[in-house]
Amino acid sequence: MSRKLVPLLLALTLIVGILAACSGGNNDGNKNGGTNEPPKQSTGNNNPGETKEPEADPNKYGDTGGLKLPIVDKPTTISMYVASDAQDLNEKWVAKELEERTGIKVDFQFFSTATYKDKMKVTLASGKLPDIIHGLTVPEINEMGGAGAFVAINDYIDELPNFKKLYVEENGWVMKSYSDDEGKMYTWPIYGLNREVNHGFLYRKDIFDKNNIPMWTNTEEFYQALKQLKEIYPDSFPFASKTKEFIFRDWGYGWGVTGDNYPMNFDEAAHQWEYSFTQPEYREMLDFMKKLYQEGLLDPEFLTDTSASWSAKMTANDKAFVTFDWIGRLDLFYNQIKEQSPDYNLRYANPVGPENTIRSLPQITMFGHAVANNKNKEVALKLLDYLTSPSGAELMTMGEQGDNYEFDANGKVSYPELKDVELIEIKALEEKYGMWVQGAYVRTDHRSVYYNFTEKEQEAQDMMKDMKQPLDPVLKFTDEENSTIADVTTELLKAGEEFSSKYIFTASYGDKEWEEWKAKAKSLGEDDYVGAYNDAQARFDSE
Repeated sequence: MSRKLVPLLLALTLIVGILAACSGGNNDGNKNGGTNEPPKQSTGNNNPGETKEPEADPNKYGDTGGLKLPIVDKPTTISMYVASDAQDLNEKWVAKELEERTGIKVDFQFFSTATYKDKMKVTLASGKLPDIIHGLTVPEINEMGGAGAFVAINDYIDELPNFKKLYVEENGWVMKSYSDDEGKMYTWPIYGLNREVNHGFLYRKDIFDKNNIPMWTNTEEFYQALKQLKEIYPDSFPFASKTKEFIFRDWGYGWGVTGDNYPMNFDEAAHQWEYSFTQPEYREMLDFMKKLYQEGLLDPEFLTDTSASWSAKMTANDKAFVTFDWIGRLDLFYNQIKEQSPDYNLRYANPVGPENTIRSLPQITMFGHAVANNKNKEVALKLLDYLTSPSGAELMTMGEQGDNYEFDANGKVSYPELKDVELIEIKALEEKYGMWVQGAYVRTDHRSVYYNFTEKEQEAQDMMKDMKQPLDPVLKFTDEENSTIADVTTELLKAGEEFSSKYIFTASYGDKEWEEWKAKAKSLGEDDYVGAYNDAQARFDSE
């Protein structure tokens, strides 16, 4: 890499924090796994006069999206930075199977999820990039790509059938939203990672049923249900929360004032962006929360409660009965206390708020994958394209049927080698086979265990299929707009959360304080903030 890029790379590490897509433990694991040994057997050769090995069966590994395997005809090693708390990734099944299918030996250079961000900073400062890297933001990648560090994917689009199908033909907005100002696309997306429903309101169905209280279908019924519970259990606070200030974002979906760009929200009807904290609907939500707080229906510790304290309240039979959390909690809490409380039944609940909607989760997301602009760039791009195919998705997040997985009588995937593991989840697959490694997959197979919902989780998916908000547009900002947004976002978010807290806790807060708050938001740069989004939206629409 040119020495001219090193100052740019070092500067970029100080601009924006590295994105981490998955959480993990604190075990540092192997800091740099793998070797640079070539594959032991070539998949062919181009030397004149020598006989080539027979070509592989194009259907041997399922649907490759039209990409021919193997990808290379001579020994090739590709380095890839990934985050993992597993050990010896290069010796696991995925690494070996990937080499067998593609001819490429992938040297997984892996760091623990706890240290990955710091290791990335060191790498960027050195200017010595691996062939495939992940963890940068799109603006960072675009700036570095424009300076020559990364390869433009659209320069090779006809050699990448899976990328072309998903992100040019079926989702053309991707190239528009994530490319740089010159139209160059340097970031490789993730396809299909999100579940349909992953969070929402949860309620103690056993307690509701015991007291003949039906689950609510609107905001007034929600209020009345909490009132009844308070009367029956006077020492309780029926709604408890552990998400602190995020409660304003999570509840805001039901009032139509929050979205993926919180605290900015896209008003579908007006086709305009707005700052969430100053909208009249947002005040209606605060007034409702204030009423709950004043009547003892909202836990007064909702902004400070710890996970442990909240868990104790939600697993007791007389402390709290409704919350907002991850759907995995439905079974997790039951499994923790089933011996003491066998009737415990936490279930997914309807939304709260006049819009009666929940957050939509996008099918296309970013981990910040990029390919270094070096001699291996075309091979690396084709490797990512294979991982984007249905075959590659199955390999990296599920395995191979008959080799390590099979389907049980209910049609769900199972792993005979893990029959003694009580709960097979993605961390178990990572540790055993090298699947689901952060940074190593770019598409997921929805038959995988991550989508093997329990009865309660499946109920959540089914309940909410017609109650999700439309996805917000993904905008591309100019440097000036990015600067404006960076300057005011943190301050406006913090100020909005502080005002919201005071509004709920202070009985005297009303019209006067609301008008003063709106004036303060303008003084903090609300108009410039909203203007940057709407200017970007106008360009998006014109394209």
